[in-house]
Amino acid sequence: MLEKFFADYKSYVVVPEDETQAVNEVYDPKNYAAYFILTLSLFDSKLAIWKDASKFEIDIEKSIKTVLMNFNQLHRDKYHLQLLELDRFKNYLILALSCKTKWNSGEENGRIAEIIDRKLTNPLYVGQQWFNLIGEKGKVARKLFCCSFKEYVPGDLNQTKKEAENISEFIPKNGEIKLIKGSLKMEVL
Repeated sequence: MLEKFFADYKSYVVVPEDETQAVNEVYDPKNYAAYFILTLSLFDSKLAIWKDASKFEIDIEKSIKTVLMNFNQLHRDKYHLQLLELDRFKNYLILALSCKTKWNSGEENGRIAEIIDRKLTNPLYVGQQWFNLIGEKGKVARKLFCCSFKEYVPGDLNQTKKEAENISEFIPKNGEIKLIKGSLKMEVL
């Protein structure tokens, strides 16, 4: 009797969603409401430049890309992080943070600190062994990054609107466009 108890199990099977599809999604800035440019440097760093991380057998570029890919997969419903700059001869990196919802004024510090200190630091600190890159002060505080940020307002959206307004000033009301010849003057020094 026990063998036949689960005889109709196939009607209860729920196939899990394919998580790899989410990773392959193309980033579309139109799906986000707010954008921030984050500049991160190591807190209590043992490194003068990122290239020095090879002494600790850490490939900075590979590990940051791995963590960002996992972050974007886990938090795709709220955030997207993108690496904008990682120069091996500098001691900071620049990320772009895109948020699905616009935050109230004054919330940015707390929200960005939460993303950096909890959601980004832990995978780098433990998973990628970045704890080796900071000194005792950083290990005691369990702080990996110093972060500064500024809200990014896409200029091209505002620029195209202004250009359209400026162009409309030059188009005559009757729709005729006339070529105006002018004399060219050259200054000889």
